[in-house]
Amino acid sequence: MVRVMIDHARLARPFNSPLECGLRLLFVLAAAEGTSLDLQRLIFYDYLLVHSGDVPGGPVSLHPPVPHRSTELLIRRDLVQLGLNEMFARELIQKTLDARGINYHSTKLTSAFLMLMQTAYADGLRVRSSWLISEFHHYDDSDLQAYMSKNIPNWGAEFDNLTAINALEL
Repeated sequence: MVRVMIDHARLARPFNSPLECGLRLLFVLAAAEGTSLDLQRLIFYDYLLVHSGDVPGGPVSLHPPVPHRSTELLIRRDLVQLGLNEMFARELIQKTLDARGINYHSTKLTSAFLMLMQTAYADGLRVRSSWLISEFHHYDDSDLQAYMSKNIPNWGAEFDNLTAINALEL
């Protein structure tokens, strides 16, 4: 008899789970149209996809602007990697290895699967994924790293300003 271990804590957390992250990244990889993307770029892209409103001229963010949201980047690596592994295990993406390391790209199944997703959230992911690729795909790795490093301290900091103003008013 085979015994299956179930991680009940993971099942009880549908939001910000590897499954949710992996699904978001399917939209990004589909928008990239077969271009291979590495893990670090996908970590940045996942943040920018969810918090697109942080980018001047970007679409309204899919998720609420929480305080100190830039710290999400610190925990996103494992989440993104687990999400990509779940999508790879279901043959919805491919992995390739080159001199830069492991890269991920969409397959024919990616687009077919995503066509089945017919919700407002999925539509929002489609729109933001297309925007994301058109906005950031031309950045090389060092330019994207510099962009993120320059802006991360500001994302979520608006709440620090509100707290400081509220403290002065007391």
